Amino acid sequence: MSRLPLLSCEGISKAYGVHPLFEGLSFGLAEGDRVGLVGPNGSGKTTLLKVLAGIEPPDAGTRSQRRFTRLGYVPQDPIFPGDRTVEAVLTEALPAEQRDGFETAGRVAAMLGRAGFTDSRHTVGVLSAGWRKRLAIARELVAAPDVLLMDEPTNHLDVEGILWLEALLRTEVPAYLVVSHDRYFLEHVAWRVLELNRCYSGGLFQAEGRYSDYLLRRDEALREQAAYQDTLANKVRREVEWLRRGPKARTRKGQARVKAAGRLIQELDEVRARDAGAAAGIEFTASGRQSKKLLLARDVAKTVGGVRLLAGLNLTLTPGMRLGLLGASGSGKSTLLNLLAGTLAPDSGQIERAEGLRVVRFDQDREGLDPAVSLRRALAPEGDAVVYRDRSVHVVSWAKRFLFRPEQLETTVGRLSGGEQARILIARLMLQPADLLILDEPTNDLDIPTLEVLEESLADFPGALVLVTRDRFLLERVSTLVLALDGTGGATFFADYAQWESAHEEADRDVGGRIEAPARTAVETRTKPAAREGLDVRRLTYLEKRDWEQMEQTILEAEEACAACQEAVEDPAVASDPIALRERWAALEAARAEVDRLYGRWAELEEKQR
Repeated sequence: MSRLPLLSCEGISKAYGVHPLFEGLSFGLAEGDRVGLVGPNGSGKTTLLKVLAGIEPPDAGTRSQRRFTRLGYVPQDPIFPGDRTVEAVLTEALPAEQRDGFETAGRVAAMLGRAGFTDSRHTVGVLSAGWRKRLAIARELVAAPDVLLMDEPTNHLDVEGILWLEALLRTEVPAYLVVSHDRYFLEHVAWRVLELNRCYSGGLFQAEGRYSDYLLRRDEALREQAAYQDTLANKVRREVEWLRRGPKARTRKGQARVKAAGRLIQELDEVRARDAGAAAGIEFTASGRQSKKLLLARDVAKTVGGVRLLAGLNLTLTPGMRLGLLGASGSGKSTLLNLLAGTLAPDSGQIERAEGLRVVRFDQDREGLDPAVSLRRALAPEGDAVVYRDRSVHVVSWAKRFLFRPEQLETTVGRLSGGEQARILIARLMLQPADLLILDEPTNDLDIPTLEVLEESLADFPGALVLVTRDRFLLERVSTLVLALDGTGGATFFADYAQWESAHEEADRDVGGRIEAPARTAVETRTKPAAREGLDVRRLTYLEKRDWEQMEQTILEAEEACAACQEAVEDPAVASDPIALRERWAALEAARAEVDRLYGRWAELEEKQR
C-alpha cells in the first residue's frame, strides 16, 4: 500500500557564488518516513534542509508540500528571546487556532514534562546550550507537526539527552528527516539514509534500512563505481592510442569515432572529479615518555557553586589508558578536566603529575580561535610553515592535510564553518607532543569521514587520553575505561559504554516502578540439550562419555565461577582502581567464554548420539 507523500523536491539546485552546493536533487518524504541525511562538511545539508523547510528558495527545481501538512523545523543553533519563559516559548509556538485556554495550558505542560523541564517559569536566558536544544525540539513538537526537519539535533545534548530524543522520536513524530553525524543516533532513529555527496552521479545516494545497512550498500555502490571508472579508463586509453596514430577523420565513420572519444574523455574527467574525495590527515604526536604513571589523583573533592561535584575520587592515568567521561550537563565533567589539566585546584585530596608532564587540551568552546585572524595565520602563526615531527611543512600543504583549499587561506576564521574551525584546533594539537591528551567534545561539527580518521588516531595514540564526547560510537571504540559522574559527588567506573548503558537502563526501570525479575542463570536461560535418559551413549568414546556424564555439574560450577567474577567486577572497593577493574573484567570475560565453550561441547556430544 502506497503511503501519502507529504513533502518532496524535484530537480532542485542551489549555489553560492560560482560554486554549486547541489544540482538536480529529487526525493520525497511520506507518512511514516524516518530519514537520516549525512554528507561531508560543505556538501549543503543545512541549505537543503532550509529549502525543504521553505526558508530558502531553490535556484532551480520545485519544492512541493501537501496541503494542510504541518511542518516543523529545528535549526542547528536555535534562537530565542532571552526574557521569555519556557512556558511562553511553547505557548507562542502553537498556531492561533490551536490555542484554547485550559487545553493549551495542559498541552504545554505535558510537552514540558516530556522534555524534562521541571519549572515552566525558567527564562530562556538561564538555560544551558543543551536545555535550549531540548526547548527548540519541544517548541516544534507542541504544534504536532506531520513532518519534522532537524539539523544536528544532538549537538549540545549530553548522552542522556540523546537517549531522551531517541525515545521521543519513536513515539511523538509521525515523519521526520534528521541531519546528523552521530552514527549511534542514526542507527537507532533512521529507517532510510540519504547521503549528499558530489562523488555520486546525481549528487545523492539513497539506501533503505538502518545506518549499518546504508554502510553496506554504500560500499557496494562505490565498488561498482570504481569498477565502472576502471572500465571507462581502459576505453579512453584505447581511444587515445587510436587518436595518436593520426587516423583519417574526414570519413563519416572517423568523425563519429573522434566525437565519441571526446565524450568518453569528458565522462572520465567527470567521474574522476566526483571521486576526488579525501579525508583529513589526523595523527597526534606522543612525547615518547616511558613513565608507568602519568597522573595520580587521590581522594580528590571539589565543590562548585555550592554543589559537590566530586568526592573522594581516586584515579590513575597510565600510557595507553583512554578514559571516557560520562554524565549529565553540570555533573562535573569540565571541572574534572580542569583539575586534571592543572588549571583548577581540588578542595581536598592530591593530584600528582609525572615530572615535566606534557598536557595538550582541546576546548569545546574554541576560545583559542580568533575569528578575525586569517586561516593562514591560524594554522601557521609564526610564518609560512609549521614544524611537525621535526620536519618543516609549508602552510599550503598543512592546510590541504585538513581539507582546506589554497584559496581559503586568506579567509577569516569567523567565516569558516564549525567543522572547519574544529579542524584548525586539531591541526594545532598535532604540532604539540603530548603525554596526556584532554579532549572536550572534539567531535562537534565534524563530518563522519573526519570522525573516522579521528577515531583511528586516538586509538593509536600511545599516551593517556581523557575524552568527553556525546559521540557514543567514538566513546565505545576508543575508551578502555568509562567514568560516569552523577553530579552529586559520586563517580562510578565501567568497563565500556555498553556496560554503562545497561546500568542506566536498569536504573530507569527501577525508578519507573517497573523493576524486572533478576536475571536467570545461563543454565535457566539457554536451551539445554536433551536429557541423558533415552540417548545411546554407546556412540561416545570413553573420554567423551565421561565428559557427558559430568557436563551438567561442570557447567553449574563454571556458572558459579562466572557469578563470582561478576560480583568481583561490581565490588565498590575496586571501582576507583582502573588496573584492578580491568583485570577483574578480563577474568569475567574468560569465565563467560568458558561457559559458552561448555555449552558448545554439550551440544556437540548430544549430536553425536543421534
